[in-house]
Amino acid sequence: MSGRQWYKAIFAGYKRGLWNQREHTALKLEGVYARGDTNFYLGKRCAYVYKAKNNTVTPGGKPNKTRVIWGKVTCAHGNSGMVRAKLHSNLPTKAIGHRIRVMLYPSRV
Repeated sequence: MSGRQWYKAIFAGYKRGLWNQREHTALKLEGVYARGDTNFYLGKRCAYVYKAKNNTVTPGGKPNKTRVIWGKVTCAHGNSGMVRAKLHSNLPTKAIGHRIRVMLYPSRV
C-alpha cells in the first residue's frame, strides 16, 4: 500500500490557566477549519516522532535514534478545527509549532 497512513497536524501549545500549565495539547489539523469537521479525528491515535542522541532498541529492527510519544485525540477545541489530545508522556517545549502525526486508525466507520 502506497502513501502515508497519517494526517498532518501542528502542535499549537499546552493547555493552561493563569497559574497552572497542563501538558495536554492543542493540535491544529491541516485542512480542517470547522468544529464539525473534527468529528472524524476524535479517538484517532497521534504520534510525536523525534530523534534522540542515543540509539534505542526497536521491535523487529536495528537500533536507531528515532523515538515516539503516543497519544489520542480526545475532543474538539474551539470552532476553527483545533483538537485536544492526551499524550502518554509530556511533550517537550521544543515541539511547539512542529509536526504531530494523526494516524488514520482506529477507524469508527
